[in-house]
Formats: sequence, C-alpha cells, structure tokens
Amino acid sequence: MTRKKAGKAKRKAKKVQRKVGKVLGEFKRGTLRSSSGKKVTSKKQAIAIGFSEAGASRKKKKGKKRKARRRR
Repeated sequence: MTRKKAGKAKRKAKKVQRKVGKVLGEFKRGTLRSSSGKKVTSKKQAIAIGFSEAGASRKKKKGKKRKARRRR
C-alpha cells in the first residue's frame, strides 16, 4: 500500500496556516506592527498581514502569450 503525496495546494495551505498562527501569536502578545510601524489593534488586520506574508493573497502570473503578427 503506497501513501499519497500531499498536493501543492495542501502544502501551501499548511505553510499559510503556520504563518498566520505565528502572526496571531505576535498580535496576542502585542508585538505585531503594521508596515507604518503602528501597533495592530484588529484581529482581522492581523490575519490579513499573515496571509500577505505567507504569499496566500498573491496570484501566480502566467507568461503572456504573444500573438503572431502578420507582415504585409
């Protein structure tokens, strides 16, 4: 019986979950700061910072397809 490998999405989700957990820990201790240097006071904002740092909110960009140009 072989074990299934975790898919990319599942691995990414685990990474995001760990990062958000760490950021929420900082928030609870009162050491989390926003990019402007101000103390974060909202739990929603703390979660958003965690997602941003983990790269969950970024979409992967695909290369633009070049259209064939016709010469006249």
